[in-house]
Amino acid sequence: MLVLSMAAATFALAQSTLIPALTTLQEEFGTDAAGVAWVLTGYLVTAAVFTPIMGRLGDMFGKRRLLVISLVAFAAGSALSALGSTLEVVVAGRVLQGVAGGVFPLCFGIIRDEFPREKVPSSIGLIASIAGIGGGIGIVGGGLLVDQASYHWIFWVAAALAVVSAVGAQLLVPESPVRSPGKVDLRGAAILSVGLVLPLFAVSRATTWGWTDSRLVALVLAGLAVLAVWYRVEARTAQPLADVETLRSPPILMTNVATFLVGFGMFGSFILVPQLAQSPESSGYGFGLDATQAGLLLLPGSLSMLVTGPFAGALAGRVGPRVPLVIGGALSTLGLVLLGVAHGSELQVLLFGCVLFTGIGFAFAAMPNLIVAAVRPDQTGEATGFNALVRSAGASLGSQAAASILAGSALAGTVVPQESGFTTAFLVMGGVAAVATAVSCVIPEPGRSRAGVGLAEELAATAPLAERPATLSRA
Repeated sequence: MLVLSMAAATFALAQSTLIPALTTLQEEFGTDAAGVAWVLTGYLVTAAVFTPIMGRLGDMFGKRRLLVISLVAFAAGSALSALGSTLEVVVAGRVLQGVAGGVFPLCFGIIRDEFPREKVPSSIGLIASIAGIGGGIGIVGGGLLVDQASYHWIFWVAAALAVVSAVGAQLLVPESPVRSPGKVDLRGAAILSVGLVLPLFAVSRATTWGWTDSRLVALVLAGLAVLAVWYRVEARTAQPLADVETLRSPPILMTNVATFLVGFGMFGSFILVPQLAQSPESSGYGFGLDATQAGLLLLPGSLSMLVTGPFAGALAGRVGPRVPLVIGGALSTLGLVLLGVAHGSELQVLLFGCVLFTGIGFAFAAMPNLIVAAVRPDQTGEATGFNALVRSAGASLGSQAAASILAGSALAGTVVPQESGFTTAFLVMGGVAAVATAVSCVIPEPGRSRAGVGLAEELAATAPLAERPATLSRA
């Protein structure tokens, strides 16, 4: 569990540690905001593409093996970015880091395959909550490294964590016995990559181009068209990259919709809270904090997920995972609305942020448990991989939506948003979280016959009689 948690934290931290360093990178390489945004866009797009692919490959060739490969690729990319003296090299390293997008689905699969049945929900809850914990802590850590050292150390620390995690996984994590034999669907992977890259790249340019720009609209529509083609191709492929019939089943489809909406609200808050805190006091609403101090406002809420994640997972094991998802959506909605109407002091932002992140902790723990309970063991990697993918897509859209609302509220000739921009952005995020809550209420819970059966019994039930364990055969 310690090794898997470290692996998940390594990937999660990389999502946000560079946010405080963007201004520094822009000055270092003499580029504009659009150019430096590639250090985030390159990572996000690659991670989105490789998350379902690595999950599927783990199901086929071994989850521990693919976890180690992912972490080694992440370490190599981190070292490349740390050594890079040009923006292009740093972006290339970030793209290589994104190969580790499969870390979360691989960890979920290992937990399902290896852990005692009664420990699976709470363990998955802890790993899932690390996505949010890492995001909040990453902003604090990135700010500290930028303020006290240099941006290079962000990458060196990431490389060190990845190396330690890879060695630990190789030595201490057993290889999963559950496999889904087949061949790699290269055609499906290529089509999926194109379909994901086009809209994600378009959304990443929304602040620069504008949401109604013809280029953005054209790229989004083209990406959706390619994804429609991918769906039809996969439905007719004997050994597809993903079982689209499984992905469109109501529990999986509706959980993915809720995941997208929760990711939208969470990463939108990662943009809003630091920018609110760092706005000058002369604005009438800002606190005038530096990057480190601004990140610290997110820290208590992020750390609270260490408790709420496993608790929500354990609750999911007792009453089903839909209940903690509904609780999480409701608390996230409440926290975002409170931040929208009352953000006049650091204490208010800290307390209401804790409400928000408590809700996110519940939701993040419940979502993969819903997925795991609804699929066969040999589909765990691909199904949770797509769940992580839609969360990343929601995060991308939420971040850009928050940034666009703030940019649109700035007075002509200035770049400082008005307070009404923050109010509107928080309330929009709260509205999205409310929709996520409504969707969560109607997700059909998987039958107890699948969710409540241990892995050994599942395997025994589907194996030929001669291959079943003797005790189960006698029973």
